[in-house]
Amino acid sequence: MGNLKLQGRTRAQESSNAIERMYITMRHLFNRGFYKPMGVSGETLREALLILRPEIYGSVAEEKVELNGLLYVMDRLPLGLEECRFINLTSDEGYGNSHFKPIVPPKRRRNCYRIDEEQMNIEITRGRSEIYDILTHLTFLFIESHKIMRRVLIDEEGEVSRDWQKLELAVLQKEPLDQAQREVALTHTANILGRTFREVTTIYPLFSTPSSPERFLHIIYYLGKLALDEMLNNNKRVVTFSPVLRERLGHHIHGEIWANKVKEVLLQKNLMNRPLHIISANMHSVMNTLYASEALKPELKKKSLFGIYEDLSNGANGQLRMKVMKNAVSEGMVFIEDTSGANIDVQVFDTAKMSMVNPKFKQSSKKKEEDKPVIMVMDYAFGEQAYETMDEMLKPYQSEHGNIHLNVASISIMGKAGILAGGKGDIMIPTAHLFEGTADNYPLHNELSKEDLDGHGIHVCDGSMITVLGTSLQNKDILKFFHESTWNVVGLEMEGAHYQKAVQAAARLRKNISEDVKVRYAYYASDNPLETGSTLASGGLGTTGVKPTYLITEKILEQIFEIPKESEKNKKSGKKETVDGE
Repeated sequence: MGNLKLQGRTRAQESSNAIERMYITMRHLFNRGFYKPMGVSGETLREALLILRPEIYGSVAEEKVELNGLLYVMDRLPLGLEECRFINLTSDEGYGNSHFKPIVPPKRRRNCYRIDEEQMNIEITRGRSEIYDILTHLTFLFIESHKIMRRVLIDEEGEVSRDWQKLELAVLQKEPLDQAQREVALTHTANILGRTFREVTTIYPLFSTPSSPERFLHIIYYLGKLALDEMLNNNKRVVTFSPVLRERLGHHIHGEIWANKVKEVLLQKNLMNRPLHIISANMHSVMNTLYASEALKPELKKKSLFGIYEDLSNGANGQLRMKVMKNAVSEGMVFIEDTSGANIDVQVFDTAKMSMVNPKFKQSSKKKEEDKPVIMVMDYAFGEQAYETMDEMLKPYQSEHGNIHLNVASISIMGKAGILAGGKGDIMIPTAHLFEGTADNYPLHNELSKEDLDGHGIHVCDGSMITVLGTSLQNKDILKFFHESTWNVVGLEMEGAHYQKAVQAAARLRKNISEDVKVRYAYYASDNPLETGSTLASGGLGTTGVKPTYLITEKILEQIFEIPKESEKNKKSGKKETVDGE
């Protein structure tokens, strides 16, 4: 047993070193300005990824091509990238005002532009984490492309297999494929990928889009085609970083513009001196929790409030969403659409104007207006961007009449995270944030506790959360170490330590906000990377995430509106709390 433990630790240390090497290499390549992913300059990244073998990339180290990992990556990269030899990472450099049409990946909010047949530009406005994310995905993608190349290339003269020739005919055919032609093409593709026909036909429709129904075949063909070109003609794929991006990165340019716009709105609405409660969350749960019960009264006669929340989470129910939105706007909600490039929209709720609101959150008429809270909901940040945006938001606003400090009463962070002590849809309450790759740690007094969320039919755990450098770089060995060691890590996410670093600096060092600012962190589990088949690559949460999302939102709002807990209500009324067995 002792030997087994030692072996496990060694693998975890290997993984930790591989992650560290990847990040040092990525920063070096960024400073250099360009690199060839499948050349000598990309070798360290490839080797480190193959040592690491992250769960999300499945069989990356095996001969067969990884299909779920490929789907995960292609959902986060622009349509058509597989055709491009030149991938250029840029800052916001004015392409939005050109004839180039922005391409936005389905699962990542970033603008990309197809410059010509060979070049794709990807706009980076969310900091280093976005660069790490893209480079990791590209490394995986090009490793897979060379697997395809090795399986179809017969000799050094460029002779290719019959399977490849048949796939090429299907992809280059101008007429749409019928069912028989598609199945023939998928048969040959299965041979190329080292997968069964069933596996290939199951994943094929998940890649399809209305404009490109045969996208799966297209991706496999062009990945292989460019890899063959690299091998036979030495035409290497190249990733470049624009000079403007290299100059701007780390200067909080987008975060500063974003924060100033929000503060200007607060000033215009005369909300600057009121108690401000900042919530990092999605753009629907706070609004729906406050207004859905009043806006959708007819619907509530047929369904429970939770059933209504499930309906609202379905994109097909646009009319229901509009009803709630109209109600919120009529009650003073201000929506600030982001134009800074930070990709973080904001909602501002003035609770003094609330009347048609969930009865639980109605303000007492005796309370002075200047004491009534203002709630600012900001959309999710991405990795290191959390520090940039929160740091800029908490700085005083520089007006003509001097600096105006925000009256920040609380900061609440709600988001998705990977869980190590449960399953999808469970809730994690952090007691500290650890930063991966360092011994940096941020213990905190979390106003939300396990007891606040217990007893609602959802498993809740508390402990340390690890803020990782990228969710796509985690494997079971390193996560097992964090979970089973005295670090007592219950989950992993990408923003917590960055948020807390900004809050602590603003409150304790820079004195931009009160030291008594309340902080709340709660996460619901999107996946368990320790369980096979439960990683992010296995698919989304569906409606599983609705209940924990709204439960966390409700508890945050109860604390902002200072609604007593049930136990406190019972004490005041003299009621005895019921316990199991009574």
